[in-house]
Amino acid sequence: MLELVPRETDSNQDFESVQSPPSKEELLGLVAKGDQKAFAALYDEISPRVFGLIRRLLVDHAQSEEVTQEVFLEIWTNATRYEPSKGGASTWILTMAHRRAVDRIRASQAGRDRDVKIGIRDYVGEYDNVSEAVEVTIEHERVKKAMAQLTELQRQAVTLAYYGGYSHSEVAAMLKVPIGTVKTRLRDGMIRLRDELGVAS
Repeated sequence: MLELVPRETDSNQDFESVQSPPSKEELLGLVAKGDQKAFAALYDEISPRVFGLIRRLLVDHAQSEEVTQEVFLEIWTNATRYEPSKGGASTWILTMAHRRAVDRIRASQAGRDRDVKIGIRDYVGEYDNVSEAVEVTIEHERVKKAMAQLTELQRQAVTLAYYGGYSHSEVAAMLKVPIGTVKTRLRDGMIRLRDELGVAS
């Protein structure tokens, strides 16, 4: 449970004084006034649905718990923004949960994309060094024999890039594959050539 800062409340509107169990909308109204007991009751009532929705989107249990806590912190701090005329409390809360989960997914994907870009950048030098060693120090027949040891996909990429003179983006367009795939095939193909030709790395 979040550690909450007490706020002044109107004791006449405390949910414990209501005869029948308060609705989520009533609880949210009390939370907007800083009522911690109402917040605890709202948490107990709807947190399983919030966590379930987030877990379906994120899959990871630990991240789902983190995002669920973020959602309830947002409820506590922004309950005054809830407008009953625009929809039920459950809809408002679950929409918030969905948005938070999607934001976490986007942030994670952005991190993975950044890592891939850094990895590709770090390999560029290796492609150039191996290519230069093959073209400068190994005669044509040995290269041709070594090329035969590559997979068809590697051979296509190497032939187009290093013997056809096409850029990585042009090779990607010609083979109709992502540029990252082209770079991977080139890297693997040039490493295989280096090993076949006995070129020192």
